[in-house]
Amino acid sequence: MGFLKKLKKENEKQVIDIKKQEQEKIEREEQEKSEQEKMEQEKSEQEKIECEEQEKSEQETVNIISRFKKGLGETKNNLIGGIENILKTFKTVDEDLFEELEETLIMADLGVNTSLKIIEQLRKRVKKEKVIEVKEVKGLIIEIISEMLQKDSEKLEIKPPTIILVIGVNGVGKTTSIGKLAYKYKEEGFSVMLGAGDTFRAAAIEQLQIWADRVDVPLIKHKENADASAVVFDAVRSAKAKKTDILIIDTAGRLHNKKNLMEELKKINKVIVREYEKAKLEVFLVLDSTTGQNAVEQAKQFKEVANITGLMLTKLDGTAKGGITIAIKEELNIPVRYVGLGEKLGDLEEFDSDVFSKALFE
Repeated sequence: MGFLKKLKKENEKQVIDIKKQEQEKIEREEQEKSEQEKMEQEKSEQEKIECEEQEKSEQETVNIISRFKKGLGETKNNLIGGIENILKTFKTVDEDLFEELEETLIMADLGVNTSLKIIEQLRKRVKKEKVIEVKEVKGLIIEIISEMLQKDSEKLEIKPPTIILVIGVNGVGKTTSIGKLAYKYKEEGFSVMLGAGDTFRAAAIEQLQIWADRVDVPLIKHKENADASAVVFDAVRSAKAKKTDILIIDTAGRLHNKKNLMEELKKINKVIVREYEKAKLEVFLVLDSTTGQNAVEQAKQFKEVANITGLMLTKLDGTAKGGITIAIKEELNIPVRYVGLGEKLGDLEEFDSDVFSKALFE
């Protein structure tokens, strides 16, 4: 009898264990199913977010191209319109056509040297690809210019702390560009400070103060005719103490006396390196696009006295001389960082060679 009871208990225990195992299996399967469904839901949500971000990015690109197209309207009419007018008058691809195109490119402010390079490459491609139709020449020119613009193009990467020295002759829109640059960086989430290093020009400090108030960023300044390096010293010290992300410093726009300008920039550089060695230093040269080849000459002269890391082209929306962008890129190999495409605060756009090409040629 005791044996039967024992056997019954063992059977009951086995049944309970089996049921328990089955229940655990069911619970485990349900948990795995729940986790799988959760993972699929998270994946779906992530894919949706990525899709939305991609659509947003694509829309932003479309908007930027649209703004560039609008700003480059006159340049496009001048450059592409000029090329098309020449091609209409020729029936064969010959040396006379090359000479006429060369003159058209020079007139579109691409400069003599750059125009010669483009036409020389055009000759080679026509020969290599055995081009005989005049209508095919336009596409080749566009390819050559696009390749020039995109060569060695690296995007500007701003990492705090950064100090930006802004140089350029008076009248090119230097102060306005500084204000727009401060606004752009602030909109991107950076903390920004300005330094009034142009103590030489009358009203330069007051004009910069107006922009600082408008953008709502602090301005470090001294009195007119004060030592520029002393202003930079105070600005750098303040930016460092307050852990400001970006310090933008205005400098005097003197070019007629290169020696004085060079000495001043040396002193300013020395102060920055000594007081804030950790900060990355950028030197932006501001050029007025409407001055055409004169802007290229200014860039050449400033390059002799300053280690320029980037260019800012103003008034690109109001000129047919935007071809200087190509000339500067090819002749000086200084990257164009920003272009002004309007009068509003947000009309300073980061230069993108691909976007520029699409806006100009598509």
